[in-house]
Amino acid sequence: MRYYLDTNMLVFMLSNKKQSDISTPISNLLSDYANILYTSSVAVKELILLHRIGKAKSLPFKSEKDILNEIKKYGIEIVFFNEHHFTKYAKLTIVEGHKDMNDHAIISQAIADKIALISSDNEFKNYTTQGLEFVFNQR
Repeated sequence: MRYYLDTNMLVFMLSNKKQSDISTPISNLLSDYANILYTSSVAVKELILLHRIGKAKSLPFKSEKDILNEIKKYGIEIVFFNEHHFTKYAKLTIVEGHKDMNDHAIISQAIADKIALISSDNEFKNYTTQGLEFVFNQR
């Protein structure tokens, strides 16, 4: 099966600390070589920004290039946000109180590509009525 990884899942996977932030069922999905892992270029952009401003302290990287290399090492394919995704983004009904534009873009991309999205963000479940296949990582 194919899965998109939200930004928080990238942080959990790429940090060298104990994987306690990833539940056993999700860990099993991520380690199953039959599954294909993707992440949005939006999530990567967000992760690089968090690193630059010091909010991704659990990541042991010295540079943004290190982040990209580690994503590649895990076999995660970066899918660039494109016009097809923007079309879904423009039609996405925003759930009240959920104002994170990066989340909206990542959700739209997963819906448009018909790929399940793994996240620890419980807000994402509110988008399943719009076509999001959501896999929740219970921390």
